[in-house]
Amino acid sequence: MISVKDLGFKYQNSKTAALDGVNIEIADGDFVGITGTSGAGKTTFTFALNGIIPQKIKGDFYGSVIIDGKDTVEHHAEEFAQKVGEVFQDIDSQMVASVVEDEILFGLENFGVPHEEIEDRLQKALKELGIEDLRDREISSLSGGQKQKVAIASMLALEPEVIVLDEPTGELDPESSREIFRILTRLNREKGITVVIVEQKIMLLCEYVKHMMVLEKGHVAFYGTPKDMVTSIAKFKELGINVPRVTELSSRLIEEKVYDGEITLTVDDAEKMVRRILG
Repeated sequence: MISVKDLGFKYQNSKTAALDGVNIEIADGDFVGITGTSGAGKTTFTFALNGIIPQKIKGDFYGSVIIDGKDTVEHHAEEFAQKVGEVFQDIDSQMVASVVEDEILFGLENFGVPHEEIEDRLQKALKELGIEDLRDREISSLSGGQKQKVAIASMLALEPEVIVLDEPTGELDPESSREIFRILTRLNREKGITVVIVEQKIMLLCEYVKHMMVLEKGHVAFYGTPKDMVTSIAKFKELGINVPRVTELSSRLIEEKVYDGEITLTVDDAEKMVRRILG
């Protein structure tokens, strides 16, 4: 369980707070998507989930972030590093080795994983991400999607309870983006790993996440399930966030009493809706 209460943070030399009064609870096994416009506080929020803020990045910190009963201020950030794995927005800056195998080994060796467990964990992480064939590849030769998989594998090898990702699909094509979400969904469902992901592609969030949070100027402007979005379409537009067209269409058709089914979040669901109406 991650419990965030009255969280506020202002970077050193900044005049405005990056986060202000954020309250949210993330249950074990949840899959939470975070979106919002540039400067809304999304990255700052992810840094607060494992103690990077305020322990590594200094500033004015208010409120609390409690992870499994431990306050991120009162315990060393290293205590949370294995429990909460993070994949940063700038994936290249996160890589510390030149070869895939060494990248995954780095975390295992630095966090003191028993030597007899290392090879097994390495193989399992590669297999989970379907990148066994990349084990001996130079990281510089990989595509953006492959680098994301390596970064996730590196976190997975440490057997975290939570994975936090900051815009992992930002530079990926649609199919590669969807593949990353499929992998995260499988890890969430089969292994019970809690996933928190910052993402601008709202269609992906609507299709895969269980809960969605919208940040605006450091505040939580919306929190709920993707289907709850229908009651806040006007609010989303006001914040400059376009809801999926299929969601807006189904909402309008329900209002006009043309359709009496559920709100659609995906293209596949919208197709079923249209066939039902026409049929």
